[in-house]
Amino acid sequence: MVTVPLATTSSRLRTWMLVHKWTSLVSTAFLLMLCITGLPLIFKDEIQHAIDPPPVLAPPPAPGARASIDAIAVSALAARPGEAMASLWFQHDGNVIVMQSAASAGPSPRMSAPQAFDVRSGQSLGPPRLESSGFMLVVEKLHTELFAGLPGALFLGTMGLMLVLAVVSGVMLYAPFMRRLDFGTVRREGSTRLRWLDLHNLLGIVTVVWTLVVGVTGIINTFHDLAAAAVRENFLDLAASYRTAPPPQRLTSIDAAIDTARAAMPDGTLQSVWFPGSRFSTPQHYAVFQHGATPLTRRMLRVALVDAETGKLTDVPDMPWYAKALFVSQPLHFGDYGGLPLKIIWALLDIVAIVVLGSGLYLWIDRRRH
Repeated sequence: MVTVPLATTSSRLRTWMLVHKWTSLVSTAFLLMLCITGLPLIFKDEIQHAIDPPPVLAPPPAPGARASIDAIAVSALAARPGEAMASLWFQHDGNVIVMQSAASAGPSPRMSAPQAFDVRSGQSLGPPRLESSGFMLVVEKLHTELFAGLPGALFLGTMGLMLVLAVVSGVMLYAPFMRRLDFGTVRREGSTRLRWLDLHNLLGIVTVVWTLVVGVTGIINTFHDLAAAAVRENFLDLAASYRTAPPPQRLTSIDAAIDTARAAMPDGTLQSVWFPGSRFSTPQHYAVFQHGATPLTRRMLRVALVDAETGKLTDVPDMPWYAKALFVSQPLHFGDYGGLPLKIIWALLDIVAIVVLGSGLYLWIDRRRH
């Protein structure tokens, strides 16, 4: 049996204590903000539904009726003279289509206000229901980027890394400091500080897996914009032979492009279509995106690149690993895999995390005060 010298053990404990102390102190204020803003974001869909209810759709003209998407695009552009289609996406179980046009071409065009239409009848519904607006938009921006764009997102990612280090160091300290006590002990006979220390340790250790999951997925989510830009570059590389080709002179039918993509990806649900030269396509292709139909796959996207001039399928590229990691991380971060019951569990764990952060801050302040 190898015996670890006491001095070595003490040195390691001091190192872990310093890591736990400073990673916690540096990040606590921002992590409290993330936990507080994350609480309503867990129920984002339910809150947004209450703030901005979905439109009441008229009965379809006939069972299974579907309007031509080409005709809907013509109607959308008639209200935006001189513009070109940039993208379209589907809402409300595919019954509403949102058309987005732009006043200028390119991956970062000047977008106009989107227009919503009933897919079944082609009837205009006016402005679409927003995914986030008002209070929820403020909360979401604060939680994801501190209203500072990519730099703010990356800064919060750094705070997420501090959280992971604080949790790992806390785990390394838990066993040595609690070895003389039964698991779950909260000493009531001592001082208030001692009770809060035991409670802090207990809540921290029982939520360690959840905290690590939320911390790691939060770090991954901060790379959303960089991953999106990399995905587009990946599409351009796949269609390298088209780089020197002139832009399409005449676009083929949108309906035909969707049918071609659906034939190549028969399993799934239509999510969006990006037009040639737009943010998530190439200068010569329609990019038709689909997502899965089950709770576990509905955030996973697949794409078919369809030649916008000939209507022929060019490729069905596999999404890069970093995009797949992002697709998995986004719903997992907010507990959006198991419906309302999992969201309630996530919210309760979020409240526990707020108590852990607050108690840790109290313990540090109380120790300095004495």
